Amino acid sequence: MKSETLKSHFKLHFVVLIYGFTAILGKLITLPATQLVWFRMLIAAVSFYLYFRIRKKSFRVSRKDLLQILGVGLIVGAHWITFFGAIKISNVSVTLGCLASTTLFTSFLEPLFYRRRLNLLDIFIGLMIIAGLYMVFRFETQYTAGILVALTSAFLAGLFTVLNKKLIAHNSASVISFYEMLGGFAGISVFLAVTGQLNLSSLQMTGMDLFYLLLLAVVCTAFAFAVQVDVMRELSAYIVALTINLEPIYGILLAFFIFGESEQMTGGFYAGTAVILLAVFGYPVYHHYKRKRSLQKA
Repeated sequence: MKSETLKSHFKLHFVVLIYGFTAILGKLITLPATQLVWFRMLIAAVSFYLYFRIRKKSFRVSRKDLLQILGVGLIVGAHWITFFGAIKISNVSVTLGCLASTTLFTSFLEPLFYRRRLNLLDIFIGLMIIAGLYMVFRFETQYTAGILVALTSAFLAGLFTVLNKKLIAHNSASVISFYEMLGGFAGISVFLAVTGQLNLSSLQMTGMDLFYLLLLAVVCTAFAFAVQVDVMRELSAYIVALTINLEPIYGILLAFFIFGESEQMTGGFYAGTAVILLAVFGYPVYHHYKRKRSLQKA
């Protein structure tokens, strides 16, 4: 494996660990999901802007790319709203477990956008993850609404991951992330204004909410999101989505240690996460040995 590719894998796993902590912050923040994401994207956009100004870097893009990036930002915003909404109507473990289905959605979306043939192995891995989800939620019927919202979030995650793969070919990760934060913020602002929620009373927060939001926006959003986009220079959208499936593992462990019994699930849940983990690690291991075998034959 090339050194740059290996570095990208390490960066991606670090980002996934940060994403696991994102769910913890989502549960700690008392704001509704839509307002939470509105603040998150606003603070993240300001953070990127200050970064460009301090480092004296250009953030210009073509008009065509700008419209596309802003559009993807709307998808990112919708993904986060459904993600935090699922946490608030179920719990961290349920939401993160459902996000593993992002891989299955990506295995169909990537060939569609790039006009490639469906990869049977990709689909098989995705089906393994679905089997894991079935094991996880077979006895968790009280979380049906949370599961449906989380699955919607997973689809949106797969969609913006594939779209970002196209955008990174012509723009830097930080510039893409900046305009996506702006696009999502603008879209949510319009929604809040139309529904009469863009006012001081609905946007009030506690001091701890502000602290958690800053941590969420600067570290778990601006930094982590830019790194995720950047590693796609070396890694495919499918590999990125597959690795992000580790987010449930990291997040569930963090949630259990932080929140205790409220995050304790059935034995089926932990068996299912083991199947998901096997799929995540099995894919790159299979390709490693397949590549090694082809080199030996050559």
